[in-house]
Amino acid sequence: MSGISRKKHHQYDVKANIDLTNLPSVKGFDFNENFDFKKFLESYATTGFQATNLGRAISIVKQMRKDNATIFLSYTSNMVSSGLRDIIRWLVEHKKINYLITTAGGIEEDILKVSGDFYIGNFDVKGRQLFNVGVSRIGNIFVSNERYAAFEQFMTPFLDEIQKQKKISGITFLKELGKAINDKSSILYWAYKNDIKVICPAFTDGALGDMLYFAKQRYPDFQIDILQDMKELIDETLLLEKSGVIALGGGVPKHYALNAHIFREGADYAVYLTTAQEFDGSDSGGNIEEAITWAKVKVNAPSVKVNCDATIIFPLLVAGAFLEK
Repeated sequence: MSGISRKKHHQYDVKANIDLTNLPSVKGFDFNENFDFKKFLESYATTGFQATNLGRAISIVKQMRKDNATIFLSYTSNMVSSGLRDIIRWLVEHKKINYLITTAGGIEEDILKVSGDFYIGNFDVKGRQLFNVGVSRIGNIFVSNERYAAFEQFMTPFLDEIQKQKKISGITFLKELGKAINDKSSILYWAYKNDIKVICPAFTDGALGDMLYFAKQRYPDFQIDILQDMKELIDETLLLEKSGVIALGGGVPKHYALNAHIFREGADYAVYLTTAQEFDGSDSGGNIEEAITWAKVKVNAPSVKVNCDATIIFPLLVAGAFLEK
């Protein structure tokens, strides 16, 4: 064996100083017992794999709340396409979080659902079949094109009125939009009612972007100032005593929430719920260790990445961490 080979072999042969008796034992929920939902959730912590990560996520969010941390919830538009919209709305209605950061789809689909329902279909239906009957598909969720017609009917007079201000911050734009929606099923409505800021760094994406394009054609001087949003977000984040980020999915919302924390050398807590992996170098899949290198999350911050579909994990996280006062 060469010197180099012996050295490499020695590195993997060193016994680590690990005392297994200090570690929790693996144990799942015993269904022979009377079912208790709280104990059921607690059992995730000792189940292993991503269940244990969920248990840690619940613990971290509980700590955020105990420490009165300001909570930033970032989410991609498909979260609003799904039934998670109702859970996010509940969090906002009951003032459980402090900032919402989402995409244009996260805005428009909240409005679309006010005008009518989305439906459960399946992943395998042919695109041509749906196209021919005026239905769009979001995974296994079906949306009638009538929802988009209603969206246009709502947005056109709203934009005709709001453009009179000529230049408006995105935060103010979305506050006024929530006021105009005036529907208790809406995330934006409750954000308006409870003075919770909604930030959309990607206004021009999706059907909302289309409506803004047409508004710009009619009113060339109309502007939404997203730089003002960025200034407000960073200025306010800088002054926070404690802050926590819960990121559903990745993309622009996740990065925007974390990037604001660079100016204060990182968030104090971080919980990621995602199916994206770090292997392609994307920010969506980037793990918390990567975020630490950018000062998006503090070096010693309690943090966890749960690798799972947020539609499965987020309701359990909310049940475990937000139901108790």
